[in-house]
Amino acid sequence: MEIDKIVFFRAKIFGLFFTLLFLILLTRTFYIQAIEAPVLQEKAINIWNSFETIEPERGVIFDRNGDRLIHNTLAYTVIAVLSPDYPNHVTDVRKTARQLAPLLNMAEDTLLSLLTKSSYQVELRPGGWKVDKAVADQIKELNIPGIILKEEVKRSYPNNSFAAYVLGFRNYDNEAILGLEQYYDDILSGKPGQLNVLRDLKGFELPDSVEMFEPAEDGANLVLTIDKTIQQYVESALDRAETKYNPKKIVAIVADPKTGEILAMANRPNFNPNEYWTIQDYLNSAIQYQFEPGSTFKIVTLAAAIEEGVYNGGETYLSGQIKVPGGVIHDHNNGIGWGEISFLNGVQRSSNVAFVKLGYERLGKERLFSYISSFGYGQQTGIDLPGEIKGSLLEANAAYPLDVAAISIGQGIAVTPIQQVMAVAAVANGGNLLQPYIVKEIRDPDTGEVVIENKPVVKEQVISEETSRKATEVLQEVVEYGMEKGGSIPGYPIAGKTGTAQKIGEDGNYLPDKYVVSYIGYVTSQELLVYVLVDEPDLSIPYYGSTVAVPIFTEIMQNSLRYLKVPLKSGSESELEREESIILDNYLSRDLNTAAVALTEKGLNPVILGGGKTIIEQSPVAGTEAYRGVTIYLLTEPRESLRIADFTGKSLREALELADVLGIEVKISGNGFVVKQSLPPGSIAPEGVIEIILEPPVGVDSDKET
Repeated sequence: MEIDKIVFFRAKIFGLFFTLLFLILLTRTFYIQAIEAPVLQEKAINIWNSFETIEPERGVIFDRNGDRLIHNTLAYTVIAVLSPDYPNHVTDVRKTARQLAPLLNMAEDTLLSLLTKSSYQVELRPGGWKVDKAVADQIKELNIPGIILKEEVKRSYPNNSFAAYVLGFRNYDNEAILGLEQYYDDILSGKPGQLNVLRDLKGFELPDSVEMFEPAEDGANLVLTIDKTIQQYVESALDRAETKYNPKKIVAIVADPKTGEILAMANRPNFNPNEYWTIQDYLNSAIQYQFEPGSTFKIVTLAAAIEEGVYNGGETYLSGQIKVPGGVIHDHNNGIGWGEISFLNGVQRSSNVAFVKLGYERLGKERLFSYISSFGYGQQTGIDLPGEIKGSLLEANAAYPLDVAAISIGQGIAVTPIQQVMAVAAVANGGNLLQPYIVKEIRDPDTGEVVIENKPVVKEQVISEETSRKATEVLQEVVEYGMEKGGSIPGYPIAGKTGTAQKIGEDGNYLPDKYVVSYIGYVTSQELLVYVLVDEPDLSIPYYGSTVAVPIFTEIMQNSLRYLKVPLKSGSESELEREESIILDNYLSRDLNTAAVALTEKGLNPVILGGGKTIIEQSPVAGTEAYRGVTIYLLTEPRESLRIADFTGKSLREALELADVLGIEVKISGNGFVVKQSLPPGSIAPEGVIEIILEPPVGVDSDKET
């Protein structure tokens, strides 16, 4: 009996237990099906559906003639797996740091700090970010535990520091910084696509599972107004000037004054966008540096005076000094002047007194300030580059007489180089103030068709064509007979003006030993306008616009005129005219010695590449027009078989030219002339890459600031 009770009790307990379990399961089932169903369904969809972003290819940038200035290349980011939960992880951090340091150009301590982070994995930046294939292959050969290479695409700047401030770059986080990369980022970036496929629980794609496919739209390509050849002339001229004058800053701009197209723009100091982290100051001085222009601004005062009919070149005045309410303004020869001279002679001598009379006394404050504003000062030019500043210009109602007199001669006003270029372009082109631009066309990346074509934009006609002609004639006489004679180029009519301006200190006073010197000039047939600014040149050299800026201007202008084949003026008997061009013969299959002698006799510089006995290729090719002193490369082996040449002693331009002929990519460090190369002459460059180091000549400290 007692046993029956025990069995009955146990049966009740089991019955209650199973009843309770059933109720729990029933409740849970109801909860899952009725309440939690939407959430679970969403999770299931997320597991089944795999959404993948398809990255677009970034647009390519070309110069006006179709040469690539920026393109995309395969690269690898070096990643270290640190978590021991993953079979392939870093096991010896010190050994890993020691092995990678020379390949990534990073200090061992820096790598150690990255390799000892408490994270699953870490990218070994900066040196391990998007390295070239040659470096990636070296890392693979080491077979270091835990080191993996992530395949990516990076922006490549094949010409290194060439037009760096114009082009800009992309940083570690793929952010567009500076230049066209930043300004046209949306256009260059394109639009990402998307792929939606069904996968099983293990992540495998199910057959015929594509639910949705939206292709990526690649970024558009840009065709610039920049001419690679003219830009190279500018880069080479600034390299030499930086070494010679050791300035704080140099700016050079070449423009077409008829259209507003910028043909070249460069700054010093420079940087390499491929290694942008080596410099901290990304200021594009051509559009972001303001300064007192000095005498180059007198062109505006002259043009306004001619337009208003208050300039008479034959009229005389007493030079030396002039009193205005609040002070006295002196001519630049310590106020001695040149006695009573004509206004034309005053303009030729850059007499401050002449321009104060024209600007302050004859034009007056209201008219002078109106012209200054019309010429674009105190406002952005609208150039398609980021960060342009507008300079500084007093409000007319806040200007005292001494301010007006000072502004007439280019003091008391802060301008930018691009403002100077466009203002003088208006004087050169018939009186039209144009909006400058650097992108000529935006093209479809697939078809190559022009989507957008930029054309000249006239903002305002500030002076008449007749005034433009008269002002140009006066400025041409300034170059031919005045103080600016150094800016003349035999055979070409040049109009121009120098500027030598003292810099202002933080206390508002002029600094006795700090100068900004400049020169702006143009061919009167309007093909080219060149502006050069040198900030704080070495005072051991005569530091005037005529002695520092003019030689740079002359080199750029003369080379550009030759390249563009601008005709000489009628009746000219200049050296340029007498120097006939040489049409290169075809030297293919000819004997080396015979070809070298023939080229030398013509005043050309033959350079033989390869160990063969006959010529199989020449650069430049037959039929090319050349001038005395030009280097002609004679190849005796296929380019892919050529060994590394000796780059030492060559300038940057010469090194890039040789590398182009050899078909190799060069990484450049420093400036001046080549003193070292990563691979010795006669060796083979892995993946066609070689690093060269440049240094200024002995006795010149390139980092010294004046």
